[in-house]
Amino acid sequence: MDNEVDFLEGCKIGVLAGGSSSERQISLKSGKAVFKALKAAGLETVFLDVNESNFSSCVEKSGIDVAFIALHGKFGEDGTVQCMLEEREIAYSGTGPESSRLALDKIASKKKFSEKGVSSPSYTVVDPAVPVSVDGKSFPCVVKPVFEGSSFGLSIVESENDLQRAVDKAAGYGEDIIIEEFIPGREMTVAILDEKALPVVEIVPVAGIYDFDAKYESSATEYLVPANIFGEEYRRVQKEALKAHNALSCEGFSRVDLRYALDGGIFVLEVNTIPGLTERSLLPMAAKAAGIDFQELCIKILKSALRGCHPWQK
Repeated sequence: MDNEVDFLEGCKIGVLAGGSSSERQISLKSGKAVFKALKAAGLETVFLDVNESNFSSCVEKSGIDVAFIALHGKFGEDGTVQCMLEEREIAYSGTGPESSRLALDKIASKKKFSEKGVSSPSYTVVDPAVPVSVDGKSFPCVVKPVFEGSSFGLSIVESENDLQRAVDKAAGYGEDIIIEEFIPGREMTVAILDEKALPVVEIVPVAGIYDFDAKYESSATEYLVPANIFGEEYRRVQKEALKAHNALSCEGFSRVDLRYALDGGIFVLEVNTIPGLTERSLLPMAAKAAGIDFQELCIKILKSALRGCHPWQK
């Protein structure tokens, strides 16, 4: 651990959090947890609550050398802040602009998954301004906005009577909506760190849907670490997650959400390039199961930012 901290000596670190997306409050929690861990490690660290309008002034006044991005959703995960940091030649944690944009866009990422042989649920795109048709739709199905995380606007629709209501709900988070095939089975997630899959986490929400409440409010949601699968099947889930991470050319770390179907099929739902780092978050949970505490996790993520992996650093 000392050697890893030594690697960062002389660097002024800025933890970027907040933003203006619907995930702002979660981002602030993630950022504060990271800030506390890095300060406790003796590193020179500042906390920056940034958004599109104040970014330039905040970063320039801070004089930071490296940014730990803890921004979730638009601005933080769509490649915008990564481009702004590259323009200033400030090293940053995580994935570059283009792959960030791909991962946040559920349609673009599904197309990339298809190109790279990664299984993902089938889907259709709907226009929320037009009454939704039930023709050709199977139930249950999943309705969600294209550019949101933390399950904002997500619904599992059991019958055609509830479809329009779910589309209207998703439309509150953006104009781009998809209706996705529902995969009966188990909810799992695999965090990737330094291009290796961490232990698989199985999520058991009490109401059967891993929505915002199940993620951040309910104390009844169960997390099984490692997931209750064994041997080659367990390794197959990890391999598929790493394949999805690589399909989008993600860097450093990510978290891959997937469904383990009743017949053993594995379907990737999405890749999160800046997963949550709160006390309830899944990446720290998986890291802990691998023997990596939260402070060490944050330092490993920062180290990846200084390895010169982004084109402008070479």
